[in-house]
Amino acid sequence: MLKITDLTIHYENEVILDGVCLEVATGEVVSLVGPSGEGKTTLLRVIAGIERAESGTVSVDGTDVTHLPTHKRGIGLVFQDNQLFPHLSVGENIAYSMRGMTKHEQTLRVNELLALVGLDGLRDRDVTVISGGEAKRVAVARSLAANPKVLLLDEPLSGLDGELHDRLLRDLSTLLAQRNTTVVHVTHDRNEASQFADRIVDIRSLHRSNRVVQVSTEELLPLRLAVLRDGTPSQDPRYKQDEYPGCVHLGIYENQELIACSSWIPQEWPLDEHLPAVQLKGMAVAKHLQGSGVGAELLSAGVQRAEDDGAHYIWARARDSALKFYTQNGFDVFGDQFVDEATGMGHHLVMKVTTRQP
Repeated sequence: MLKITDLTIHYENEVILDGVCLEVATGEVVSLVGPSGEGKTTLLRVIAGIERAESGTVSVDGTDVTHLPTHKRGIGLVFQDNQLFPHLSVGENIAYSMRGMTKHEQTLRVNELLALVGLDGLRDRDVTVISGGEAKRVAVARSLAANPKVLLLDEPLSGLDGELHDRLLRDLSTLLAQRNTTVVHVTHDRNEASQFADRIVDIRSLHRSNRVVQVSTEELLPLRLAVLRDGTPSQDPRYKQDEYPGCVHLGIYENQELIACSSWIPQEWPLDEHLPAVQLKGMAVAKHLQGSGVGAELLSAGVQRAEDDGAHYIWARARDSALKFYTQNGFDVFGDQFVDEATGMGHHLVMKVTTRQP
């Protein structure tokens, strides 16, 4: 497992990573998305040890590797531009990190990796004459040569035409699944992320949630009405849970306008009434900002708060149209579909077990 805790880094006066936290389970593939300049590549470089964060930690399988050099972290990295050595052959590029092996062992291992990425017979080929797709495969094979516990992919398929891109994406997905490799994948292409990843994370949701504030019921009613009651039988934006003891409303303001809100209520998880749980209700994001990462930012802050308050489960009755959002943010779907009376829409139960529980 890869665990990133409170990573912070500045360039001059600009904050690039601000208290970033992320956990990736063993064998899980997480795609990082978000606009350019938000720190996706910087995060990969810090995880790999190429750059140093000012604060925070990186751990792999429970071992703190924050201060270890890159080659001792057990982490592989594939760059956007491959960064193959032009003076070395395909096989020599792949064998570059095979320290401590005999020539015979290196040859066997190189042949094994070439077969794995579908490049049998190209061991002695000059890397300056291979195709773009072949170069991508060589870069992946080289990154796997040292049997990394974690693989970092920075736009690994950029610049390829559609058919070749899709074929390599399928091949890479199959290969990494067979090896149960833990992967963090950076891309600007959400379609690529949805095909490749187990979970999609907007980089903006990982930063310290300074924008998330506690709001009153009256403040969030207009946004609930505009988003959650649009086209539904009920036009009442209030919930009976608004008056429950311990109910907390969280929101995000932008230019003095509430652009996202959610409510967090101490409430038993219907499938296990013995452990403490928090129900998430009324998750709403202004329509023009849906899909921008604002929802993930608010969700992350609420989950963090619920964990700090000792919740074991966080759950919601989610609209079917929102299931992808919840599953991409670590929730599982439970049970059969049911229709909510207030909205007339299909819903499912979703739940996330908090990470801070033993």
